[in-house]
Amino acid sequence: MPDHTMTSSPRPVYGLECKPDLDICMRRIEAWYHQEVLDRPPVRFTKHNAKHEAGDPLDTSRWATLRDRWHDTGYLLDSFEASIKGKSFKAETFPVFMPNLGPNVYSAFYGGDLGYGEITTWYDPIINTLDDLSPLAGDPFQSAAFKKIEEMTRAALARCGHKYWVGYTDLHPGLDCAAAWCGTENLFYGMTDEPEKVLSVMEHSVRDFHAIFDHFDALLKDAGQPSVTWMNIPCREGKFHIPSSDAASMISNEYFNRFSLPFTRREMKSMARNIYHVDGKGVAQHLDYILSEPDVHAIQWVQGVGADWPIMQWAPLIKRVLAAGKSILLDVPLDELEPFMAAVPREGVFLCLDAGTDLEEDVLRRVQKWR
Repeated sequence: MPDHTMTSSPRPVYGLECKPDLDICMRRIEAWYHQEVLDRPPVRFTKHNAKHEAGDPLDTSRWATLRDRWHDTGYLLDSFEASIKGKSFKAETFPVFMPNLGPNVYSAFYGGDLGYGEITTWYDPIINTLDDLSPLAGDPFQSAAFKKIEEMTRAALARCGHKYWVGYTDLHPGLDCAAAWCGTENLFYGMTDEPEKVLSVMEHSVRDFHAIFDHFDALLKDAGQPSVTWMNIPCREGKFHIPSSDAASMISNEYFNRFSLPFTRREMKSMARNIYHVDGKGVAQHLDYILSEPDVHAIQWVQGVGADWPIMQWAPLIKRVLAAGKSILLDVPLDELEPFMAAVPREGVFLCLDAGTDLEEDVLRRVQKWR
C-alpha cells in the first residue's frame, strides 16, 4: 500500500489564508480514498462549509425579478465573501464559492428556461415527443445559462485570491438531465414503449459532457486551483466528478443497467476521482451495480429524512460499501458519533459533522480516539 505518512508533499495547490494545515488535510483525503488513515479520518464541519444559496429575499429596489437576483454576480460574490469573513475552517473544511443556477443548469445549456425561486430553480421539459429532439439542437456553449456560469466563474477567480477556492458548477448529464428535458413520467414510459429513442436522448445528454467539464476545469487549473465543486472535497491532481442518478430511485435494476449506468461510465472516464452521490434508499437499490464500477472511488451516502434516521440503521449498508473497496462520505449526528465509531471501521470513512465553532476541537478529539 502507498505510504501516505511521508513528509515529502505532492505538487502544492493554490494556498488558502485560512488553511495553514492545507497539506496535511489534502493528505488525509488522499489516504481516505485508499481506505487508509493518516492520523484520523477526514472530517468536514458542515455548518462552516460556506456555499452560495439563493441569498436575500427579493429587494425590488435592486432587482426586478428573482432571476435578476440569481444572475447578479457581484451580489453573489459579495454575499459569499461576507459569509466566510472571520470564520475558521477546521479539519477538512474549505471555503468554496460555486457558481450556481440550480441543479438543472446542465439541462438548460441545451435550451429551455430556468424558473427561479427563493432558494432553488426548476426546469420545464422541452421535449414533447421522443420523435423530435430538435429543441436540443442548440450549441450549449452559446446558451445564456452557460455564459452566465462562465461569467460567475471568471469573476470569482479574479477576486478570490488566497481567501477561497472557486468550484465548477453542479453538472448533471445522464438520466437526471434526460428526465428534465423530457419530463420524468414521459421518459419512463419511453423506456418501455420506445427504448431506442430514450437511448438517443441519453446519448445527447452525455455527448458534450467532457468538453463542457474540461472548459470549466481549465479555468480553475489555469488559476492554480484544485478541481472542486459543491461537495467541497478538493482533488489535488486531475479532475474530480460527482456522478449521480437521482431519478434511478424510480426504475428497476434492469432499466438502471440499460439506461443509466452505461452513460455514467462515460461520464467517469478521464476523471481522477469519482464520488457517486447515492441519494437515499431508492437509489441504493442499485448499489451493488454502482459498487462494481472500477471508476467509482467512493460513495456519498445521503440517507434521507424522517424514518431514514438515525444513521445507525444504515451501518450494514456502510459496511457493505467499505467491504467492496470503496470509501464513503456521510453525515453523522454528534449524538450518534460514539455508537457509530464503535460499530463501523474508521478506514475509508469521511465524516460530515454539524458542530458549532465552540465544539469543533472537542469533536476532533473524539474522532481522534476512533480505532
